Amino acid sequence: MYEEEQRPDHGPLAGFTVGVTAARRADELGTLLQRRGAAVMHAPALRIVQLADDSELLGATKELIRQVPDIVVATTAIGFRGWVEAADGWGLGDDLLSRLGGVRILARGPKVKGAVRAAGLTEEWSPSSESMAEVLDRLLEEGVDGRRIAIQLHGEPLPGFVEALREGGAEVVGVPVYRWMPPEDIAPVDRLLDAAVSRGVDALTFTSAPAAASLLSRAEERGMLPEVLEALSHDVLSACVGPVTALPLQSRGIDTIQPERFRLGPLVQLLCKELPGRARALPIAGHRVEIRGHAVLVDGDLKPVPPAGMSLLRALSRRPGWVVARAELLRALPGSGRDEHAVETAMARLRTALGTPKLIQTVVKRGYRLALDPAADTKYADA
Repeated sequence: MYEEEQRPDHGPLAGFTVGVTAARRADELGTLLQRRGAAVMHAPALRIVQLADDSELLGATKELIRQVPDIVVATTAIGFRGWVEAADGWGLGDDLLSRLGGVRILARGPKVKGAVRAAGLTEEWSPSSESMAEVLDRLLEEGVDGRRIAIQLHGEPLPGFVEALREGGAEVVGVPVYRWMPPEDIAPVDRLLDAAVSRGVDALTFTSAPAAASLLSRAEERGMLPEVLEALSHDVLSACVGPVTALPLQSRGIDTIQPERFRLGPLVQLLCKELPGRARALPIAGHRVEIRGHAVLVDGDLKPVPPAGMSLLRALSRRPGWVVARAELLRALPGSGRDEHAVETAMARLRTALGTPKLIQTVVKRGYRLALDPAADTKYADA
């Protein structure tokens, strides 16, 4: 768990909790979110097998040195660099670069192009869109019948890519530059799943399709997949770095958001727009009250609220201005049992946290209600 970083303006994500499922670049993503005010739960859904320890990569490298391909498709910069470094560690680096120097290299994007050139090689072509679909289109237009094509795999599915090349008559060799494995410590993943079901997080971020698939697989193992899908369908936002990453979620009927540019920065910027836009804002007792995940903005001032208080506030906000009975509020409290005194205790703490007691009115012998401004009564009567 990252600590929430308080800033003078609180940041657009203040009051929201965001789950980070990434194994690689998790610290970078967490820092970007914190700088904008979010509280971050980090639960790497996968771990990466080190390249030098991967027997599959060693076998594929020896095979490509023995039988040189016609074309190499490089898909990620970190993967290509890692492949060359691993080959050096095995004493095969010079042989690999010598073979690759005589083949056509297609680089998926500018970062990959930079990694190829840093290795002393030159790419033949790179799409401006950074799209594997555009790479596939180019190969198929040229014709691949009888060609031996090596594709640097990067842990994510390439839907239809390999199949389309093989249907076109190509021999395709996969180069598994790193492999995803389940995390050694599954406890953070379980805590994140529990938080999603209890609505303790407002969004989950995904930077790889295997991470999304792994999280859902763990939910299924624990027998809580329906509850997790329900949370992701209605309350917890799924933010994916790109369309390939989103596939495991979308296959389960989960809507996702994705930035136009498939980078961490644009992903965070999109969350800064989407999460505040989903927050409930109400005119209450002459104040503007915006209800976020674990805090409330009262006239722009951030007021952290305990979990029990947030549960009460959400129950009241579903029918703003209307009286909500103590029994109903008791049901909204997590693990409160049958004693309605728990409602009074949580309500007192909620009022203290808000710092403006008149926001919530006590209706004797009936319950509580939000003191919705009279002018807003009609607008919210059927909310």
